[in-house]
Amino acid sequence: MENHTQISAKQCSEALLNIARMLMLVVLIGVTLTASISAQSFESVNTSTGSVVGTVTDSTGDPIQGANVVLQGPGVERLSAISKDDGGFAFEQAVAGVPYQIVVTAEGYGDWNSSVTVEADQKQTLPEINLRILTVQPAVTVSYSSKEVAAQQLKAEEQQHVLRFIPNYWVTYEARPEPLTAKMKFHLAYKSLTSPAFFARTVAWAGVQQARDNPSEWQQGTKGYSKRLGAGFADAVTGGLISNAVLPSLLHQDPRYFYDGTGTKWSRARHAMTAPFVCKGDSGAWQPNYSQMGGSLIGYSIATAYYPSSNRNAGHVFQTFGIDMGLHVVGSLAQEFVLGKFTSRGKHSSEPASSR
Repeated sequence: MENHTQISAKQCSEALLNIARMLMLVVLIGVTLTASISAQSFESVNTSTGSVVGTVTDSTGDPIQGANVVLQGPGVERLSAISKDDGGFAFEQAVAGVPYQIVVTAEGYGDWNSSVTVEADQKQTLPEINLRILTVQPAVTVSYSSKEVAAQQLKAEEQQHVLRFIPNYWVTYEARPEPLTAKMKFHLAYKSLTSPAFFARTVAWAGVQQARDNPSEWQQGTKGYSKRLGAGFADAVTGGLISNAVLPSLLHQDPRYFYDGTGTKWSRARHAMTAPFVCKGDSGAWQPNYSQMGGSLIGYSIATAYYPSSNRNAGHVFQTFGIDMGLHVVGSLAQEFVLGKFTSRGKHSSEPASSR
């Protein structure tokens, strides 16, 4: 009886153990199947794709070849394509359900962008993509030529005449006068020395010297007047060329008088009286007027070669130089206060030049 009971208990225990094993096997198989099915389902969801197609054109409807098309969205691979000859492009592997942003760019055109979402196995055709042609502003290069401006100002100065017939070239009324080139200085000197007014003035001055009997060695009569007239022309030509062209070109100085016209009468008078001794350099800086002073000394030194012996000494040269500089002071004062009122001017305004 006892043995029978022990065998029954043992059989029962083994049966329970087998049942437990079977249950564990069933659970394991269930978990495995569930994981497999879930993975397949997940994979199926995430690998569902659709396609996006479109055509890129310009504002006139002509296709644009070579446009860069980018399709990008959160958590997925960025896709790109280039439009073909007909402007078309296609994305065949766009992930379904993803909110994509599509951007189209092309050189010379404005950018285009939009949003698109595709469904599984769906072909999404975008409406026609029209790119706006960018407006190209032509580049304008503005350059300033000092020589060209100086040439224009010089033409205006050549139109300056006192009482409309007496040349008044050696004064500038420009507010911002440009420096003259060496060629312009010689041109102005030549124009001044060949004007009818120059010949008339020289002839008249020879008459004054004839009346004063200066120099007395040349005496009176036609022969004496001829000598005085020739000397007068020689004096004017040598002095004018050296003072107004040769030395200003070598020393880079401006031979013109710079009209002030502003400020008090005393400041204008001071400006005029110092003009024969202080001039503007071609750089725009004020400096000693070596051209005017040196030109006068050189000119009168040359004159000793054709004047009588009584005029061939250093004392006479410096005396004549002093008189000449004094006459230039008077001339500058006349330019500042008198001649400007009677001078006809060119197209440039009579706005006064900047005073030093």
